[in-house]
Amino acid sequence: MPRDLTPLFEPRGVVVTGVSSHPGKFGFVALHNILSCGFSGPVFAVGREEGEVLGHPVLASIADLPDCVADLLVLCTPVGANEEIVRIAATRGVRAVFCAAGGYSEAGPEGVEAEARLVALAAELDLVLAGPNGQGVVSTPAGLCAQIVAPYPPRGRIGVASQSGNFVSAFLNYAGQTGIGISRAVSAGNAAATSIADYLEWYADDDETDVALCYLEGLSDGRAFFERVRQVTLRMPVVVVKGGTTAGGQRAAASHTGSLASDDRIFDGMARQAGLVRAATIESAFEAAATFATQPMPSGDRVVVLSTAGGWGVVTADAVTLHPDLTLTPLPDDLLADIDRMLPPRWSRNNPVDLAGGETRDTIPDLLHLTAAHPEVDAIIQLGIGIQGNTAALTRSGPFHPDHGLERIVDFHEHQERRYAEAAAAASDAHDKPVLVASELAVARPDNPMVAAVRESGRLCYASADRAVTALGHLVRYARRLRGRT
Repeated sequence: MPRDLTPLFEPRGVVVTGVSSHPGKFGFVALHNILSCGFSGPVFAVGREEGEVLGHPVLASIADLPDCVADLLVLCTPVGANEEIVRIAATRGVRAVFCAAGGYSEAGPEGVEAEARLVALAAELDLVLAGPNGQGVVSTPAGLCAQIVAPYPPRGRIGVASQSGNFVSAFLNYAGQTGIGISRAVSAGNAAATSIADYLEWYADDDETDVALCYLEGLSDGRAFFERVRQVTLRMPVVVVKGGTTAGGQRAAASHTGSLASDDRIFDGMARQAGLVRAATIESAFEAAATFATQPMPSGDRVVVLSTAGGWGVVTADAVTLHPDLTLTPLPDDLLADIDRMLPPRWSRNNPVDLAGGETRDTIPDLLHLTAAHPEVDAIIQLGIGIQGNTAALTRSGPFHPDHGLERIVDFHEHQERRYAEAAAAASDAHDKPVLVASELAVARPDNPMVAAVRESGRLCYASADRAVTALGHLVRYARRLRGRT
């Protein structure tokens, strides 16, 4: 039976301990973030200083907390004070504790003993205990940012669980950059009482979450993790990036969270059998999760590449051909004939479909819908849009704009770029197939109207064709596993 983590992610109210007026202290930062990001429930600050912090009253003791007003306790107090605080908080109706404090099992034998006492106390009081030695918890549906750091991400469908707080921040930063939002996020810290598997199981039941994204360093019980997570992956994709894959990384993991990183070959085999989507880097892990959160599941592996010019199509054809889970499908005869009627004779007459600069006002939108509608095409990668928007940006910044007819052509270019991006999303929605748009402009010029329109459509603009191919491969492999189970 999955653990009920509702008090952690959907609390009625929140209590923060260790609050002081010093803006560099954890208690101050956690209180600031909770008050600043839209949480609508009551918030209580507990600290040694009388008066107010951030215009908010400060209680002198946890014993002054009213009954049954707060579910979540955020501990920013030292190890020695926390057990008494937790015990009293439980009598006031607190049901979940996030322990941001360090100094537990990662700090040596005394910390190990203190952590064991805290875990036993939480079990005795029937409390959810997250951490210790964690960064915080985020729940965008609740407007909750109970973290000792920034950022606060846009709302979305990705649930994050990480053994490193730094990588929670990284995933939230990517969410802010791309607009592909987060539902829940938690820094598991030492995961003393609530494990990564607990979070994944809860996310699988969460109506706000479609895909889980996690960073792992080590597992205390690999077999138990495997048995639990392989059930989760039948209901929800789980993207994982693993730290501690080398001897040096394993030593670093042991000093970081006190966890023992497992042999990478064993972990890799377990991940495949459990249906985990394993990504090589933090960046590719986020892109895989963003793809699951925003693209439909493909029914097969047949990919068509659409490109406005040749070079992009060539390198993408290489990437698709080399990918073990994708097929650069030959163009069906009827689709080739239909495209031939749309394009000038110099087009590639092959997959990739290279327009060779032969597009007119409506070619790209029409071609996207035509290709996506074909029953022998499972997915599309669209390349080479954004060029007109880039030209418009240079023209707009030059000394001749808006005269010489330049204002009209700039407006046209920018309008067309938005049409292309909107057409990619519309073709995907209409035909229930993945359509991935890739361009280096995603990072080089995020203000490009095509990039902005892809973001506004709720999709990810991939920074390169290779990255789009990698993300699509994850999608195809997971969809194949689901089909194999039905």
